[in-house]
Amino acid sequence: MVNAWSLAWEEMKGTMDETYPIKVDGDDYEHSKYYYDYDRNGDMPNPFPVDPLSDNDDQIAHHINLNNEGQNKETMASDGRYKYHEDEILKDIKEYVSSTYNGHYTGTKHEFRNVQTLDLMASRDLASAFCQANILKYGSRYGSKDGRNKKDLQKVIHYAMLLLHFDEHYGKPKMTTGNIDHTMP
Repeated sequence: MVNAWSLAWEEMKGTMDETYPIKVDGDDYEHSKYYYDYDRNGDMPNPFPVDPLSDNDDQIAHHINLNNEGQNKETMASDGRYKYHEDEILKDIKEYVSSTYNGHYTGTKHEFRNVQTLDLMASRDLASAFCQANILKYGSRYGSKDGRNKKDLQKVIHYAMLLLHFDEHYGKPKMTTGNIDHTMP
């Protein structure tokens, strides 16, 4: 029987090439009559029923629409598939992220009220490193400062979302990320 241990043994002994020679196209090799799966049982019938669905569901599932790829995400959320409170968590994250746009790190002058510190970092190509650092900061702080603080985890998720943006996983960012409105009074 060939397995990882027998291959390792042959390699350590230095006999791998003799025991298991590399086959080259055009070489004829004699195989035993049991080489092919369908000959292995000799004259006995196949003990396993021939059922394409039981062979490997993943190989054919996409052909007969057994998977959930085309399913409406709203339907999935409302029919109880989210068993780990994902729908509630996503709602909380959306509310938390929205609240950061009115936060204390935005510009103080009227025309810069939508400019965040992160926009300045992005202009100097520092945003990705800043997001990674904050993921580590808030992730390691969770459970240490203010106990198991939900807000620390929300910040980890938010910075991970921002990192996805700045590392262009959803396409190239727009030219400017700060909505500077020079026409405002």
